[in-house]
Amino acid sequence: MSLVLFAHSIFALPFAIIGFVLAATTTGQGFSVKLFLLMLLCMVTARNAAMAFNRYLDRDIDALNPRTAIRDIPAGRILAKSALTFTIINCVIFVVATYFINPLCLVLSPVALFVILFYSYMKRISPLCHLVLGLGLGLAPVGAYLAVTGAFHIVPVLYGLAVLTWVSGFDIIYALQDEEFDRQQGLHSIPAYLGARKALYVSELLHVLSFIFIALPVLFMEVGIFYYIGIAFYAGLLIYQHRIVHPTDLRRVNRAFMTTNGIASVLFMAFYLLDVWLRN
Repeated sequence: MSLVLFAHSIFALPFAIIGFVLAATTTGQGFSVKLFLLMLLCMVTARNAAMAFNRYLDRDIDALNPRTAIRDIPAGRILAKSALTFTIINCVIFVVATYFINPLCLVLSPVALFVILFYSYMKRISPLCHLVLGLGLGLAPVGAYLAVTGAFHIVPVLYGLAVLTWVSGFDIIYALQDEEFDRQQGLHSIPAYLGARKALYVSELLHVLSFIFIALPVLFMEVGIFYYIGIAFYAGLLIYQHRIVHPTDLRRVNRAFMTTNGIASVLFMAFYLLDVWLRN
């Protein structure tokens, strides 16, 4: 549980639930408990694989960084080969689960795994690594919608783009902690490439785009007042995290990263589900 930071599932999982409910309530497919559980299994195993592989690949780098040296592998609590085995097992379960969902999800499962696993290499290649992480989590609402319908639609894609830009933005904030370390080790991140101040500008731009993408679905589907309240809370929490983090004061980065963004995703999901329930 500590290896994969299971609590961080709070970021993408609410949007996967939104994508599932969107498909079930707007396409006439109805809510299937079996399908919902399969979708959750895919979410859990995909994230387990991504996080365990990241920890496996970064084990030597983590050991050099005082902030990450306490993680399970460099601290000796988990063997590197065990983390790799755990990654492979979760990848296999993920693919098998998609087999029981529909043919399209099965065909696309290797693509999803490639995206979420490739993020770990991107930090060694390009400062655009934050966008790849965002893309991996942004697949959640699209994949959940596909699980129900077996077809693409503009609304879950917009939610996916909202997650992509949202996650990329707060991952840049999180990376501020390792700006100097990344630069020294030749690792790529927006803070290491641009510096803290400009990196925060990029993060702000990405979060403006996230707000736009999360608001655009109102043009393509019927919504009620609670959907707009959810958007307002989401926007407010995006603004709040940029108010508490400054280039010269990173003491509240963890509050901005974990607490604020976790609340943002759960609150938006709650108001979305409330809005759907009151209209149906």
